[in-house]
Amino acid sequence: MIVNKLRLGNFDIYGLTDGYFYLDGGAMFGVVPKTLWEKKCPADAKNRIKLALNSVLIKTPQGLVLVETGIGTKLDQKFRGIYCVEKEPGLLSSLSRWGFSPEDIDFVINTHLHFDHCGGNTFRNEKGEAVPTFPRARYIIQRGEWEWAKQPNEREKSSYLEENFLPLEDYGLVDLVDGDSRVTEGVEVVLSPGHTHRHQSVKVFSQGKTLFYLGDLVPTSAHIGLSYIMSYDLFPLETLESKKKFYEQAKEEDWVLAFVHDPLYYFGKVGKKNNKYEFLPLLSGDGSPGGPPR
Repeated sequence: MIVNKLRLGNFDIYGLTDGYFYLDGGAMFGVVPKTLWEKKCPADAKNRIKLALNSVLIKTPQGLVLVETGIGTKLDQKFRGIYCVEKEPGLLSSLSRWGFSPEDIDFVINTHLHFDHCGGNTFRNEKGEAVPTFPRARYIIQRGEWEWAKQPNEREKSSYLEENFLPLEDYGLVDLVDGDSRVTEGVEVVLSPGHTHRHQSVKVFSQGKTLFYLGDLVPTSAHIGLSYIMSYDLFPLETLESKKKFYEQAKEEDWVLAFVHDPLYYFGKVGKKNNKYEFLPLLSGDGSPGGPPR
């Protein structure tokens, strides 16, 4: 059974989904041969693999923190077709199932500003204008990522869609941070460079327990291996160093890890066997690992 809610000390952690989309499997696994990665992520006839659009909602005594907003609802039919987008149930419906509304959210954290991580930041109103989806929230974004997204190079231009983030500035909702920063009590953003230079992950801690939302540092549980690095990463050697750094701390301190694109698991842990890191799924809501490593 998929674990989609955790109790982390004094916090409740909810797994949400904005649906699914498909990307080329070779691009998702970089230099790793298909004969290895397809055992974990079978590809379709077009060599695409199914990826989730996972968010987490953190309920703390100080407020509600939403991490990532998925692909959103502003995509045209051509775009949806290219990425084979499946919008079920959708982020807002997923949020509603747990009893929350967009107006309840106090903070939104984007690990970076690629369209599949921040598309739900905004939606189109009746006038066709892109406006904030979470009207009360402060949107927490790395300053370097924000500046990069506003002037992307030719390689990245299609990944950064201004309608997903620039309208937030017009409404005065953006909080740009520089490096590791506190969001609210028990929630911090932590630089984890590699996918982009100022990519950030999210560290949540309460009563001696820690959850770490990896973002695109480790997009799925199948990417736990150190060499399993996406071709989309701008700085793959930085990704490698970031993985080593956080894995060791996660293993030693028994962190729960959260995955943004895994279609099977919201949460898991990292172990080490024969000097190789391995994924340990969670089978119960108390954060205990169980089942065979993947």
